[in-house]
Amino acid sequence: MTATITRPTVSIVLATHNRRAVVESTLARLVDCGLDRGHYESIVVDNASTDDTCEAVAQRVNRLIRLRKNAGSTAKAFGADVARGRYLLFLDDDSYPRPGALERMIERFEIDATLAAAGFTVHLPSGRLEGGALPGVFVGCGVGLRAEAYRAVGGLDRSFFMQAEEYDLCFRLAGAGWTVGVFDDLHVDHLKTEHSRRSDRTTYYDTRNNLRVIARYLPTPLARAYRADCVQRYAWFAERDGDSHRRAFRRGRRAGFVLGALERITYSKRRLPSPVLERFFGWTLIRQRMAGLARDGVRRVVFADLGKNIYPFHEAARESGIAVAAIADDRFAAPDRFYRGTPILPIDAALETNPDAVVVSNTAPVHAARTAAFLALKTRIPVYSWTSAANNPNACETDSDNPPPPSDEKGVERMCALHS
Repeated sequence: MTATITRPTVSIVLATHNRRAVVESTLARLVDCGLDRGHYESIVVDNASTDDTCEAVAQRVNRLIRLRKNAGSTAKAFGADVARGRYLLFLDDDSYPRPGALERMIERFEIDATLAAAGFTVHLPSGRLEGGALPGVFVGCGVGLRAEAYRAVGGLDRSFFMQAEEYDLCFRLAGAGWTVGVFDDLHVDHLKTEHSRRSDRTTYYDTRNNLRVIARYLPTPLARAYRADCVQRYAWFAERDGDSHRRAFRRGRRAGFVLGALERITYSKRRLPSPVLERFFGWTLIRQRMAGLARDGVRRVVFADLGKNIYPFHEAARESGIAVAAIADDRFAAPDRFYRGTPILPIDAALETNPDAVVVSNTAPVHAARTAAFLALKTRIPVYSWTSAANNPNACETDSDNPPPPSDEKGVERMCALHS
């Protein structure tokens, strides 16, 4: 039996389901996390496994919680309920921190009393990085949390089951005045297969839960715009993935609309304030940078990537009088497919439309950096990527000589006015 720890500094929490070998490997790697054994505790939440996972790990952890039914990714909440550490570390059952990362995480929390969530830079087996769709939003397979802050905002919402629960928690923490971020000196390895097939269950929860997050936190005009974009995005994913995904998408859309309508009311006092919205969505920065392109004589651009946050790019181009010739995205390109009237083309075809510049229309730091680096090698057309490099060691800020403008608290109101 693992020794009882009197006062752990960090509680490491992970959930698993029928993955004995995977979770055993992860627990073995925790020995090399860099902390003395007396400074952390390990908690495994078993999501109603039907194999011998529980028997295999029971003697290797400080606490094993057996659930009677699968609670998905949010099962980590059950582990957080009993955690005794000042800080929590959420992992997936196939992710683990690199040596020294937990010591640096603790240092960050102790230096900044407002820091509630310290997201890790996530490394995949291919060498590529995994990241959230918005700057500062952490990935659930590697995030440190100040236990006090986590509990003050209610912790993980277990009704999400899986998909988008990180966004919900991140927005609640930021809305309550805490600081959240992703850091390039905190590293976690995630052993998931990068191109593994999406399940139709993932399609359902992606659609449902993203609609719920939009309903909970965005002001009304923007909520309408992002809801339409969300439905279109996951409909196209489902169309690509087959009949079972189309059915899952339709179920998720119905559930998302119903729950979103209810939560729009119950969360009416939790709309995110303008500075917090600017922090995640970057509307002011995008508007000002697009206006700068117009002043420099750019009249026609191609957007690269149909990112989840493409809407402000589209509106900023319209406001600045810049024509968008196409959106370059091999994932979504299809005959007669448009985003708000703009054709979505394969990358090569989009670059042949003779734009003055290419703008990376993706605010996910990891993906924006990857797209910008790829395009810089592919074309001599100027490429602009405006996603901050602060939270991503591989970010590519092609116009870094011009620092980002200060956040404009009127930015949300202006965006709302544009769409009203």
